[in-house]
Amino acid sequence: MLKKAKIAIVGGGVAGSTTAIYLAQMGLDVTLFEKESSLVSGPPFCHLHAGGNLYREISDEQCIKLLKQSIDFLNFYPFVVDYRPTVIALPTTDKQSPSALLPRLELLKKEYAKLIQENQNNKVLGESEAYYKLYSKEEILTLKSKSISSKPSTADEWMIPVAQHLELEKIQFPLIMVQEYGLNLFRLASGATLALKELENVSLETKTKVIDIKKHQNRWNIEFTNENQIKNEQFDYLINAAGFRTGKIDDMVDVPCKRMVEFKAAYVSHWESEDKTLFPEIIFHGERGTPQGMGQFTPYPNGYFQLHGMTNNITLYDDGLVANTALSCQPELKQNFIEKIEQSWSEEETKERTSNAIAHLAQFIPKFSTATVGSIPLFGAQQIPGDDPTLRVAEVSFPTEYYARCEIVKVSSVIDMIRSIIKELIKVKLLNEYIQEKNTSHYLEKFTEEKLMLLAQTLAKERGYPSSLAKRNISYK
Repeated sequence: MLKKAKIAIVGGGVAGSTTAIYLAQMGLDVTLFEKESSLVSGPPFCHLHAGGNLYREISDEQCIKLLKQSIDFLNFYPFVVDYRPTVIALPTTDKQSPSALLPRLELLKKEYAKLIQENQNNKVLGESEAYYKLYSKEEILTLKSKSISSKPSTADEWMIPVAQHLELEKIQFPLIMVQEYGLNLFRLASGATLALKELENVSLETKTKVIDIKKHQNRWNIEFTNENQIKNEQFDYLINAAGFRTGKIDDMVDVPCKRMVEFKAAYVSHWESEDKTLFPEIIFHGERGTPQGMGQFTPYPNGYFQLHGMTNNITLYDDGLVANTALSCQPELKQNFIEKIEQSWSEEETKERTSNAIAHLAQFIPKFSTATVGSIPLFGAQQIPGDDPTLRVAEVSFPTEYYARCEIVKVSSVIDMIRSIIKELIKVKLLNEYIQEKNTSHYLEKFTEEKLMLLAQTLAKERGYPSSLAKRNISYK
């Protein structure tokens, strides 16, 4: 290395925290600035999009990329993955049929087989021939009479509670089970925090706000506030990982931009009568923004479920999607969204939207109508580079020298993003090429499951969520 380069990363979400871990282990001197008191506190995520089967509207190319990126992400963060499958169901009211999904599923199965052939470490979603499985109505009726397993280990065992609870007359057949797993936000926040505290060449600056950035002779002077003190520090390279506030940093740096920001929420429910049943995730396809928008039923231990409904009275908002203007790179959300992000939700809106989400899923799972509000919603604003709101795959751009702008839409894109940043660091001679392929995940393996779980549960409680949301269901790999 020509010198020990100083890297500034603004934003401690998934992108910023993972980049800090990666670059620090490659010998760089990293400072991570985070506005909040803890890491990874932004928009909710709960699903490893290993193929992108939740999104019918995206291209095959995006789905293949999501598959590859999810495998990389799972290899880097194995402790955040909940190893349970996902069931895809199409309502009888839907304009499409399950058969329309089969060509893409076959394509993804072949791509997964090819990736395993290239590298056995890619075999993280089970056997390639078991990437997906179809269930006819007759097979579901047969499973309906079976006893629920307390520790499901086969596709059929995972499907039993689905067979017993689904309103079968409202669903098209076949049902599809696919090896897309769960992701745990609180476990990722815990693991990233523990790893960064182990790394001597990382300065973790939480409760810190960057207020000005200026470039001088290819170095960045960053002014920031911490504990009511204004401080300055110089860096060789700047990484903007500020999430939905990315535009604020772009404005300071004065670079061109085009982006949108969307406020979204997921709702936490508790289904007391099923607190011991292990469900797979269930996706009910539907047209985004209509009353029949996609429904997402994501299980956690002890009867907690995270719910999405892609309608304007559940997850989406009529005025929740905004674009930047010629005057600023930062899209301006309305004040009511900023208040939710920076302060809190009203009890009235929490109850109303959670109840809407429960009713949306209870169309297809009738007994779920007895579920209740489990906590405040999981929420946040998501940046979307460009002008396509359906974009699901994006990584990073380099609008000026010695500056990277993180643009991930799905968390699984983060490893590809970091690889692109590493190439750029090599290009500007801040990193030597020979260490580019160094294994950089061993710091994530140092801490015990007990230590990881303890911090994950602490973070959940501090943010107002049940500790069950920090736990995993069983592994059945």
